[in-house]
Amino acid sequence: MKIGKIKFKKIGNFLSKLPRFLGERAFLTFLGFLIIFLAFSGYLYYKYIFLVEKAEPEPTEATSQLNEKKFQKIMEIFEEKRKKFEEADKKQYPDPFKGVIPGEEAPLEGISPPKP
Repeated sequence: MKIGKIKFKKIGNFLSKLPRFLGERAFLTFLGFLIIFLAFSGYLYYKYIFLVEKAEPEPTEATSQLNEKKFQKIMEIFEEKRKKFEEADKKQYPDPFKGVIPGEEAPLEGISPPKP
């Protein structure tokens, strides 16, 4: 059996004439593409919508187990965070502006002002 050579000149010639051929028959080209796209979208609908609705999920036999030690550690961390959050609301912070005369700078503790 003899295998024929691929003739790239004929393929190139055909591809160069294809846009003109399709342009001259624009309505038929549109109908052809419309049918191709409708068939493709119908296939996608059938595969991803229709078949999925009919198929019932298979129950898995393995059930998930709760690791008690890890759960307790997580609960301890959440409890510590909750306590810190509640303590932050009760803490009293000093007022940094108390005793400051308007127009003057507040004195810094431990730092003496520069001498002129």
